[in-house]
Amino acid sequence: MLMHAGVDVRTLRPREFSRLDANGVAYLDYAGAALYPASIVRRDARRLQQRIYGNPHSENAPSRASTSMLEEARAETLRFFDGDPREYDVVFTANASGAMRILAEAFPFGVGSRLVMTADNHNSVNGLRVPAMERGADVQYVPLESDLRAADPRSWLRHAIAPSLFAYPAQSNFSGVRHPLHWAKTARSQGYHVLLDAAAYASSSPLSLADVPADFVAISYYKLFGYPTGVGALLVRHDALAALRRRYFAGGTVEYVSVQNDRFLPRGGGAAFEDGTPPFLSMPAVCDGLRWLTRVGMERIQQHVCGLTTALLDRFAGLGVDRVRVYGPVDVQDRGGIVAFNLCAGGCIIDYEIVEAAARERGIAIRGGCFCNPGAAEHAFGFRADRARECMRGRFSIPRFRACMDGAPVGALRASIGVATSEEDLDRLFKLAADLTA
Repeated sequence: MLMHAGVDVRTLRPREFSRLDANGVAYLDYAGAALYPASIVRRDARRLQQRIYGNPHSENAPSRASTSMLEEARAETLRFFDGDPREYDVVFTANASGAMRILAEAFPFGVGSRLVMTADNHNSVNGLRVPAMERGADVQYVPLESDLRAADPRSWLRHAIAPSLFAYPAQSNFSGVRHPLHWAKTARSQGYHVLLDAAAYASSSPLSLADVPADFVAISYYKLFGYPTGVGALLVRHDALAALRRRYFAGGTVEYVSVQNDRFLPRGGGAAFEDGTPPFLSMPAVCDGLRWLTRVGMERIQQHVCGLTTALLDRFAGLGVDRVRVYGPVDVQDRGGIVAFNLCAGGCIIDYEIVEAAARERGIAIRGGCFCNPGAAEHAFGFRADRARECMRGRFSIPRFRACMDGAPVGALRASIGVATSEEDLDRLFKLAADLTA
């Protein structure tokens, strides 16, 4: 990754994110989506008004301009993640989940294969178990410790004798736990391909593929810099890409198709997995966003997020564990800017929906629920598998499930910090917590 001295992150809010204070919003949902810098949107609007981009599948001048921007976005992505283009390719997708779906459809699972995942994973990773099991692979979960960190996976990574995959998040989207990046090398040494979910991690920390040689890395650009939405990527090693087997083809993924001869020839490289016309109008903005983050400096952003995460955890600690229950580490050692918590009053946990509604009324943007990460949530809330299984029978709803679970928490609140977060945002959340638990 290109590293620069960077800027004082605190100066960005009035310049790039003034709409927050103009609208009275304390935005603490960066794990859901980053906020776009105003300069990126202005630059994109000017470009779209002045230039002409066409479908890149044609050969006219506007189409060639789009093709050029697609290749530039691939190059910028690899540059940002310190990926050698001789080793890595970029497959554009709709989002990180779209990247996982490529693996679900194309990874050569079979009898003798193993899929090993940490219990802390987004559902887009958990979904890999469906095709893996259907094709005869053995599926194993690495359990979580008391602080929601995954156990050392080496005991589950016995040497692979058939195409096998190890999948884990660089940073938990539930607890903010950062799992060791060196696990990628560990798993590869045992013959596994490695899927690293970097969607939550990469928005506030540098990631170098030269140091972390994962076979597959999934990202969503809107989680990095907010705009454009609807674009993600799978960063993939060339040798790992060659091992994938597509079960579908569409426009743009083939060199030719013959209906009368029942033949087709897939294209090579990452483009073979990009169905139809790629989002070519978004590619210039993708480049702008990556360059903006590089100019600001990922190390500066990481320091900013770490400092504010410490401040939030300290504020919650000041209220006491009888008023705020934090899930996961209570310090910033090997954790990112995500804090999952519940509020308590009178010895009882306040339903997360009540807190979420109160926050909404005060202009505080947080998220409630399990955050599409059932493994971390089940462990955090202390669910017994047999009891939860019984309570999932029949028609499902959150109120019914909560009642069946004897009042145990069935969801949490999540505050996630990013480049535009300020101390004042934390003060507003802290006052909400203090008022509701008084």
